[in-house]
Amino acid sequence: MLQFMIRRIGWSLLTVWLISLVCFFIIQAPPGDFVSVLMANAEADGRRLTAQQVDVLRERYNLDQPWYAQYWAWIWGILTEFDFGYSFRWNRPATDVIMEHLPFTLLLAGGSMFLTWIIAFGIGIYTAVKRYSIGDYFWTFVGFIGLSVPNFVLALVFMYVAFRYFDMSVGGLFSPEYVEADWSAARVLDLLQNLAVPALIIATAGTAGLIRITRANLSDELAQPYVMAARARGQRENVLLMRYPVRAAMNPFISTIGYAIPSVISGEVIVSSVLSLPTTGPVLLGALRNQDMYLAGSFLLILGVLTVIGTVISDLVLAWADPRVRRQHSGAAQ
Repeated sequence: MLQFMIRRIGWSLLTVWLISLVCFFIIQAPPGDFVSVLMANAEADGRRLTAQQVDVLRERYNLDQPWYAQYWAWIWGILTEFDFGYSFRWNRPATDVIMEHLPFTLLLAGGSMFLTWIIAFGIGIYTAVKRYSIGDYFWTFVGFIGLSVPNFVLALVFMYVAFRYFDMSVGGLFSPEYVEADWSAARVLDLLQNLAVPALIIATAGTAGLIRITRANLSDELAQPYVMAARARGQRENVLLMRYPVRAAMNPFISTIGYAIPSVISGEVIVSSVLSLPTTGPVLLGALRNQDMYLAGSFLLILGVLTVIGTVISDLVLAWADPRVRRQHSGAAQ
């Protein structure tokens, strides 16, 4: 297990380095450089950067140096000072913009993942145990509807139903009276209430696939000889189901941790724009539209790192939960 962990973490560090290179070249892709764009935007707003300011910026980001020197300055600034560069669209450091919106995004992602797993796990077990029943066909139909309907359409439907029939205003993560209020128990409760709708909307896209995977895996496990032998010994059906087959069918849930966070973050871009949520999705979309290179590249780097971290966690948890994975990797290493 220790060798597996060391090897997996080593490959993940190499992957993160390659991701940082790709993100840096995306930053450098637009014509000109960061300071040139900043000067053009300042002149458009009726301002003018002084020569001293321009020299300081060029020296800070090594813009008069080769690309590898600029890359090292960018990475070193991130590693030592958590400095992702400067957002000329927001006229603020990119780190401030990211940290202002990232907590709400992670909270929304966590809520969506929790709902996805709870719904898919429960329905997947039910449809596997009650195969070809009316309930199986109904929940399969509902799952595919959730997969096929775009999230932003669901967001519009939820907004209409909430406003038309419940006299609610669905939009944002806070009610109007709590937008500028200080943090308190009431504001946290209001946040959780407003978070439920967008989390449920985003979760619908991931449930159908996990339902089908869980149903198929659990159906295969229920047909195994050890299940029949346990039934023959008189073991209760509920205990038998949860102790053996369900544990074996949990592997897909564990293995999806790696791409769940970045997929939720990328999937919430349009939903957050429709519902006016203060998450990273609309900010990333605006950065790409306005060629805000450092902000867009920083978001892409964070998404890549989150993917790698999630994949490493899922691999380690999967190796811990399933001894077959450890034996397979040990045999491959030998």
